[in-house]
Amino acid sequence: MPTPVIAIFDVGKTNKKVFLFDEQYQIVWETSTSMDEITDEDGDPCEDLHALTTWLAQALEEIMALPQFEIKAINFSGYGASLVNIDEQGNPIGPLSNYLKPYPADLRQQFYTDYGPEGALSVQTASPALDSLNSGLQLYRLKYEHPERLAQLKYALHLPQFLSFQVSRRAVADLTSVGCHTLLWDFTQQQYHHWVIQEQLDRYQAPLVPSDSAQPVQIGQRSIPVGVGLHDSSAALIPYLASFEEGSDHRPFVLISTGTWCVSMNPFNHQPLTAEELQYDCLCYMHYKGQPVKASRLFAGYEHESQVKRLATHFNVPVGYYKQVAYRADLIRQLQDADTGTDPTPEREGGLLAPKLLPSLAETRFRQRDLALFATYEEAYHQLMLDLVAQQLVSTALVLPTGQTAGGPALKNLYVDGGFGQNPIYMHLLASAFPDVAVYAASVPQASALGAALAIHAYWNSQPVRPGLVSLRRYFPESK
Repeated sequence: MPTPVIAIFDVGKTNKKVFLFDEQYQIVWETSTSMDEITDEDGDPCEDLHALTTWLAQALEEIMALPQFEIKAINFSGYGASLVNIDEQGNPIGPLSNYLKPYPADLRQQFYTDYGPEGALSVQTASPALDSLNSGLQLYRLKYEHPERLAQLKYALHLPQFLSFQVSRRAVADLTSVGCHTLLWDFTQQQYHHWVIQEQLDRYQAPLVPSDSAQPVQIGQRSIPVGVGLHDSSAALIPYLASFEEGSDHRPFVLISTGTWCVSMNPFNHQPLTAEELQYDCLCYMHYKGQPVKASRLFAGYEHESQVKRLATHFNVPVGYYKQVAYRADLIRQLQDADTGTDPTPEREGGLLAPKLLPSLAETRFRQRDLALFATYEEAYHQLMLDLVAQQLVSTALVLPTGQTAGGPALKNLYVDGGFGQNPIYMHLLASAFPDVAVYAASVPQASALGAALAIHAYWNSQPVRPGLVSLRRYFPESK
């Protein structure tokens, strides 16, 4: 008999993947491809929509023909902050703009003059002012720069919902996309923001549906539930919420998802974002059940990558040499004794982080350090990790409840997934910084795809969600 599975299309900026998960949420089949970007009419790089839709159609045909599997449901996860504009027939209008595309200064000024001030708007929409990364500003730009395209526009779909539309032909909006640094959603009113309505751009928003919903779609001779698609950052949180139920010793928790960006997510902090927090790159993701997830971002993965190249050049070793460096507590103590500024404890004053700590989010101290002062690569690399974790403490503290510092009573667990979760120096330093918190390196294979599968569990899987979806390794603070 064929194995019942759910198919997940997981679309990143570079790699496009398809996974088949069985009823125990084990990956039983996968395929991946990469696509080169093309350029838009301004010469800026953008997604090749034609290649993307062609790949999706071919991949769907391929998995439906696999005799060893029975496709019971389909869902999607995809990168956020990207709109696909479609006409009445569902055809794309214009390119899928890159969220890093430069934003015209005059249009930005016009927008904030009419609907600012910037800080107040950011607080209401839980969106730092990020220009094209605010997808609402992409739609605003379409109105004023390409009125001919606006005249053809039926819906502006975020990418995960466009992927779903390609299979279901049902245009919908989902809060994990609409609610994530878009400037579109008013978190204080739980509706589209006044500016969206004033500009009459709400008419181009597809009907909002629950993020964990699915609708039957006729594919060949079969009716298959198809989900609405999820923003990948929100989807990656779902395995943790599904694995660690209410009342579990593993709740409450903060998840630090590490990669190029290190994103600290706290689904248990329901305090509204403040203007000060937004200034330091805090934002809200949207939980797939509709609740805001307070988050802070740090460019630490990029900084680490840059600095290990600098270290490799100075010490004449391979760039990946840091992977061989073992954690040395004695070296950490030696470096801390020599430079007390590398071991801050985040503190809040009047509900905000102490201002003296906040500038450290701009760049690491290590960037300014003279490498000639370090006798060995190991010593320099330990200092780099001290400086990065010092930043991480400040960034993570921004999503802790007011009054709670590192090791405070409200936070019980801290999970680190991604690259830094495999770095023993980072993990030991974090455990020492949060001595009263259970600090774990966490591993969830293909977390975004797994989250998209779990979101529509009820539509295809009669088995309970198995324990052990998240692999954990605990790190303990060094004894003094």
